[in-house]
Amino acid sequence: MAGDGTEFEGDTNLSKRRAGFQKGMTDAATREMLEADAAAFLHQSLSTPCLDVVESAEGIYFTAASGTRYMDFHGNTVHGIGYRHPRLVEALKSQLDDLVFSPRRYTNEVAVALAEKLAEVTPGDLSKSLLVPGGSEAIEVALRIARGATGRFKTISFWGAFHGAGFGASSVGGEALFRSGPAGPLLPGTNHVPPVYCYRCPYGHPSDGDCCMMAAETIRYVLEAERDVAAVVAEPIRSVPLVPPDDFWKEVRAACDEYGALLIFDEIAAGLGKTGKMWSSQHYDTVPDIMVTGKGLGGGVVPLAAVCARPELDVLGEVSIGHYTHEKNPFLARAGLTVLEIIETEGLVANAAEVGAHGISLARQLHDRHELVGDVRGKGLLIGIELVTGRDTKEPAHDAADALLYGCLERGL
Repeated sequence: MAGDGTEFEGDTNLSKRRAGFQKGMTDAATREMLEADAAAFLHQSLSTPCLDVVESAEGIYFTAASGTRYMDFHGNTVHGIGYRHPRLVEALKSQLDDLVFSPRRYTNEVAVALAEKLAEVTPGDLSKSLLVPGGSEAIEVALRIARGATGRFKTISFWGAFHGAGFGASSVGGEALFRSGPAGPLLPGTNHVPPVYCYRCPYGHPSDGDCCMMAAETIRYVLEAERDVAAVVAEPIRSVPLVPPDDFWKEVRAACDEYGALLIFDEIAAGLGKTGKMWSSQHYDTVPDIMVTGKGLGGGVVPLAAVCARPELDVLGEVSIGHYTHEKNPFLARAGLTVLEIIETEGLVANAAEVGAHGISLARQLHDRHELVGDVRGKGLLIGIELVTGRDTKEPAHDAADALLYGCLERGL
């Protein structure tokens, strides 16, 4: 789908610089492994062809088979505590010598402990949870809960958002890469509104913040027009990032309450301390009805996510909403429990706030020095730098961004 705009939704591996980067792989063993990967796996955008061959990972770094060491600023958002954190590795080794599986309809101490810990660290009274294999599945479960609890099926979410690659998650998501071609037809009733994007206001307002509140008013408008929406689904701060103004989510929360819709917050990418708060919604003093978390919950070792909901929404005991084989797997649960303990005892949330503030300050200095930098935004260590060909037109500097990406990779970033 190159040329239809989808190449700008992520690094879709189609640029000439990507081809040049691959040709620059002179290590014979690396080239052989990349060719083997291409031959063995189904190909898909954003994943193939692979960039390099990872041989080891520890802390904020991973090392390629060729010996190149990369500082990982991305990590698919799984390495919030760092790769191979010694406490997590030790906890999982110990769990392997104990209980490693729990069949459905049975419970175990570790799974219950994780559920209780999630109830403790999540905002408000999100005291009922369900453990699932990944974030996409968590979104699907949240949608089922919303449908069952409200008796409705419609949703409101943002264009451009990503909530997972599953059928339901793609339906509430807003990226063409996950919605077009073989993905359709998608779920009915999935309304979308323009995002909270003040720098490039989709409503035509100046970049002064007022346009962001227009997004809240648009959500209210759709809630009133439809009158039977089950839920609003959104990341409190989008992982790109897009940062709403301070009162945004309070306005949306009030509108949801007025029209009987639930508010589902996707904290899969921005949660677990990255923004300088344990949950990005805490920047807005707004508590959702359902929250999903994942990615970093498994510590970069195991796939793990969770759905956390108000106890009043525990109304679907007679149907299956997430009947997963590893629902209460003690090995996976030990990973999640240990990750939460590490975040808490090592002060990682406060560290993200402090280091992130320094990073944003440095990024704004780049803005002051370079016309190429059109905007800097973020919270904590969730930082975005937007490149433009000119600050007057705000035309995206796609070529410069592509050059920056491969320039960073060549420098081990």
